[in-house]
Formats: sequence, structure tokens, C-alpha cells
Amino acid sequence: MSVCRQTSHHSQSQDGASSDILDERKTPDQTLSMLEVSGSGSTEDDKDVSEGRVDGKVALLEVDCYDHLGFCFPKWKKWAILSVVFAVQTSMNFNTSVYSNAVAPLSDQFKISEQAARVGQMIFLVAYAFGSELWAPWSEDYGRWPVMQLSLFLVNLWQIPCAVAPNFGTIVVGRFLGGLSSAGGSVTLGMVADMWEPDDQQHAVAFIVLSSVGGSVFGPIVGAFIQTYLTWHWIFWVQLIFGVTVQIAHFFVPETRASILIDREAKRRRRAGETNVYGPDELNPHRLTLKEIGSTWARPFKMFILEPIVLWLSLLSGFSDALIFIFLESYKPVYAQWGFNTITTGLAFIPILVGYLIAYFSFFPFIRRHQQIQSKDPDALQPEARLYWLLYTAPLETIGLFGFAWTSLGPPHVHWIAPMIFSSLIAIANYCIYMATIDYMVASYGPYSASATGGNALARDFLAGIAAMYATPFYSNVGSKYKLEYPTTILAILALLVTIPIYIFYWKGPVIRKKSRFAQTVASDRRASIALRAVTERTCSVVEGTDHD
Repeated sequence: MSVCRQTSHHSQSQDGASSDILDERKTPDQTLSMLEVSGSGSTEDDKDVSEGRVDGKVALLEVDCYDHLGFCFPKWKKWAILSVVFAVQTSMNFNTSVYSNAVAPLSDQFKISEQAARVGQMIFLVAYAFGSELWAPWSEDYGRWPVMQLSLFLVNLWQIPCAVAPNFGTIVVGRFLGGLSSAGGSVTLGMVADMWEPDDQQHAVAFIVLSSVGGSVFGPIVGAFIQTYLTWHWIFWVQLIFGVTVQIAHFFVPETRASILIDREAKRRRRAGETNVYGPDELNPHRLTLKEIGSTWARPFKMFILEPIVLWLSLLSGFSDALIFIFLESYKPVYAQWGFNTITTGLAFIPILVGYLIAYFSFFPFIRRHQQIQSKDPDALQPEARLYWLLYTAPLETIGLFGFAWTSLGPPHVHWIAPMIFSSLIAIANYCIYMATIDYMVASYGPYSASATGGNALARDFLAGIAAMYATPFYSNVGSKYKLEYPTTILAILALLVTIPIYIFYWKGPVIRKKSRFAQTVASDRRASIALRAVTERTCSVVEGTDHD
């Protein structure tokens, strides 16, 4: 459902080890060495790389073929690819939320309680939380395209046993396997990082975040019509139709993973006569080892526990996302007071979608301002600048929850439009929290941001999955007279508490980052990366100019 796991680009070294870095290319220290290799003053180690190995093979470096990588794709091509990725991510998040409209029909069909029927939603989200992490290393080693195609194929495949299930156990197993098969943000945001440098990713990341949160809202809107006019089987058939459609669209998307493109360029050069040039994967044919896979999978959990920034911002993001799934359960009793039926209750989610769109466009002025400042001085902005807009939008979550709580009194006290307005405020805060926390982690952790945002993804999906189970009992058993108002008020108080770290990190972030070995590595490497970027931007400018001609 979330996309917060930003897949690391790990460039493989001569011994086959992989470095976990967000930007597809080498770490700054390594890239600076590449520049030295290209120049006149190379060291003995550099000489081994530039002149070849013992077997006479020469490694083709990214700086040698930068114009063939995703960073130098024309702008129209980048956004065409990203539009397909947007649809893919929307479909995966649609799968998480549309299931809520199958709860009542499944309860009737298989003679189980509605609470038991919600296990299908919970198990999918929890499996998704871990599944997106499990797919990440494979997309880094074998490429984005084959891994995403395999993921989509498996997700679509598991819809079939759910649609024709003879018993509820089949649906639970199918949903579990479907969630585990969902690559999600581990690949989609990885493709963003394949085509944009870290300082230029904000517009693309904001677009993909919109697909993630937007897909969760489309579920109950579309699901309401399915529940009303079709049988429960169509909840799964529609997911399959949507999934096959985006898989076909993705089939025509080119590979963006840099190591794969370098291999292809090396093969092209060998056909042209440079017989001793080889790509990184060709020189390291053993691919991933079990140790490397274990290290990659373990790092997000390690950072989640040991890094205060990752822990608190991930919990904030996870709590915010869980609210949407709590709303899936609270909307029915709230709007039933005004006589809303299944379809009109589903349409009541439209204000949340409106809130997401408002939040998405609200980031544009700040992104433009950051880009203008960084174009003059790349070191002018601290990572905490990425949290500035969140200082003003995060309180909307608490305000929206308090407002939603006490406009849930129903007629004749309140008009139904009132809780919808407050739900829009919650949506604005939810989007801004998701976007800003990812953006801040990318800026703070650089090469380790894939693991940092992995913790964010884990928290969002896992907490949302748990919320699917406690939401209805929460609204049914808390309070006596105000059964709808008190639960949401409790959520508002929790929202107030979990947003406090935002202000602490904004003002004390530099001090906290000084105590982090991950963040300090990024800070010490930044100057070297600026040197590389100056060279590569000139390369791309020449390529784009040629493309326009």
C-alpha cells in the first residue's frame, strides 16, 4: 500500500559486494575515484580498474556511459515511465482497500463474523509490509523490469483462487500470498532514483506518493459500486482486471536500473570492436549471496530500532496511514446517521482524495524554492528544510480528527458536509507527513535512505493492517453515549503526541544527526558527490540538447 521503501541502488564492487545506496551510482568517495581515473593522476588501485584486471577485462564505469543511463532520459520519457509506475502503484494500493467492501458479503457467504472476514484485509497489509522489503534486493541485481513483471504476475495470479474460493481459508491464503508478492515502493521509488539525482527527485517522489495514498481511496469508492451491483467474487475479479491492465502497460516500460544499462552498453561496445569492455554484472556473475541478501533485508529493521529519526517519523507516518483504514470502518456508522447507503458512503471518500490533491500541489512552491537555492549553493540547505511545510500541515491531522469526532453527532445537530471537510484536512496532513518524512530521510541518510524509508514503509503497512482488525471494536466498545465521538477524540490526542517529534527534528535535527554514523557518512561524502554532479549535469545537458535537435 505504501511506497515509502525507496530501493537502494547498489553498485557492485570487484569482489561482488553491493553497497546500499539510493542513487544508482557509486558512493561519492567511489565516484570521486572514478573522476581521478578519467584524469591524469590515478593511483595504483585506480590503475587496476582503468587499465583492466589480471584477465585483461576493463570495467565500464557509470561516468563512462552516463549519457546512456536513466538520468539522461529526455524529460518526456521519464514522465511517461513514471505515469505507468503511478498506475502500477495505484493498483497495488487499490488491492489493499477495496477488500473492505467484501467483508459483509463474505460474512454472509461463509457464515463467519464480519470481524473474522476482516482477517483477509489485515493479512494482505501485513504481508505487504514485509513483501516490499523482500523484493528489493532482486530488483537491484536483476533489474526493475523483470522483478516488477514477476511481482505483478504473481499478484494477479493469487486473485484467481480468491475469486473462486470454496471457503474463507482459501481467501486468507490467497490474500497473504498476494501481499507477499507485492513489490510496491521497493521498485517504484527505486525507478524514480534510477532517473533523477537525489536533489532533483522531489517532484517525482511527490507524484508517486500521490499514487500510493490515492489508490487506497479509490478502493472504497469503486468497491461500493461492486458491493451494490455485483457479487463478492467481483471484488477480486476487478482487482485482477486492474492488475492485468497495468502489467500490460508496464510491459512496454524500458529498464531503468543503471547496472543493467551499463551491461547492455558494454555488450554494444564489444560488438563495435572494444572487445575487453565489460559491465558490472558481467564481472560479478555470481549475483547476490545469501549474506548480502540477509544484510540488505536486516538493515531497515536495524535503522528502525537504532535511529531516532527513522523510528519516530516512521511511527508518525504509520499512524497517519492507519487512520485511513480506521476510516474505512468508521464511515459506515458515521454517515448512516444521515441515511447514507453503501454507494453514498463510498462517495464520501472523495473529500479525502481532494485533500490529497491539495496537499500534492501545495508542495510545488517549496520544491521550486529548494531547487533555486541549491542551484546557487548545493550546501545552502540542511535536510531539516524538507520538514518546513510539515510544521504547518501536520497539526491539520489533530484538528481534522477533533473536528471529525464532534461533527459525527449526526442530524439535526450537524450537516453531513462538516465531517467531510474535516476528513479533507486529515488527508492533507496524511499526504504531507508521508511525503515530507520520505524527503527528509533521503536528504538525511543519502546512501542509506533506502533502508531508512524501508522502516517507514514497514510501519505504514503493518500499522494499517493491524488497524483493520481493531477499528470496528474500537468504535463499538469505547464510550457509551458518544460511541463515535470518543474513539476519534482519542485518535486526535494520539495524533497530537506523535507529531511532536517533527518540531524536535526540525530544530534539533543537526544535533541528532551528528550522533548517527549513517548520517555522518552522508555529510562527509557530500562534497565529493557535488564534484561528480557538476560533470554529469554537463553530460546530460549535451545529450538532452542533441535529443531536442
